[in-house]
Amino acid sequence: MRETNDWEDWIIFILRGIEQTARETIYLIEQIRLMMARYKQGIRSALPKIYSQDLLNNLFRHPYTKIEFVEEELGVTRKTASQYLKQLVDKDYLRLLKIGRSNFYLNAPLFDLFVGTRHDGKGRSETPLIESI
Repeated sequence: MRETNDWEDWIIFILRGIEQTARETIYLIEQIRLMMARYKQGIRSALPKIYSQDLLNNLFRHPYTKIEFVEEELGVTRKTASQYLKQLVDKDYLRLLKIGRSNFYLNAPLFDLFVGTRHDGKGRSETPLIESI
């Protein structure tokens, strides 16, 4: 570009990259919104005693959560946070991963969305990365 002064092609290339990134971001946001709505409806129906907007937000703040995160963000005891997460695992909203001595609760559909893999609807993914954790 410096040698040929072909700025127009370079600018078009950059703009196409921006357009593609914007489209992918819009797609991700829409998929997250739809996923949150499904979780909200499902948890409200299946687990009405534990449902709260704060809990839902916790499940989507990152692709995983921990007892400590739920405890802190919802202002509940460790025992209550643990019970909430166990119920969410039992209903296939989360997948329990034990790494060392720590328990992580994976929101597999959200993780799958971020890494571009398919989700089987039961909290399991076909990506080798999850299986290697």
